[in-house]
Amino acid sequence: VQLVESGGGLVQPGGSLRLSCAASGIIFRLYTLGWYRQAPGKQLELVASIASLGSTNYVDSVKGRFTISRDNVNNTVYLQMNSLKPEDTAVYYCNGKKTSLDFWGQGTQVTVSS
Repeated sequence: VQLVESGGGLVQPGGSLRLSCAASGIIFRLYTLGWYRQAPGKQLELVASIASLGSTNYVDSVKGRFTISRDNVNNTVYLQMNSLKPEDTAVYYCNGKKTSLDFWGQGTQVTVSS
């Protein structure tokens, strides 16, 4: 099983980034997918999730700015991040869950700074 994130980088406040996570080795369409983040000195936080049937959830701090979506044909989950703020700076991790199965990507750094 592999979850491989891409799309992180350095962006100015107010800018946008789109993170991608390509999955292999799982029946992708059956999994709940999530994006987590961890900032230096802080706990891991669930940013957004999307269930197998497409329902979504977001942490309050990103509502209206971030959008999670999934492509079950290409086995990829996305996180569109708009109006980025310095407090969004963190390592972002992709996660896939189904019952007791739980898989993680290696993480991608997002830095929001002028």
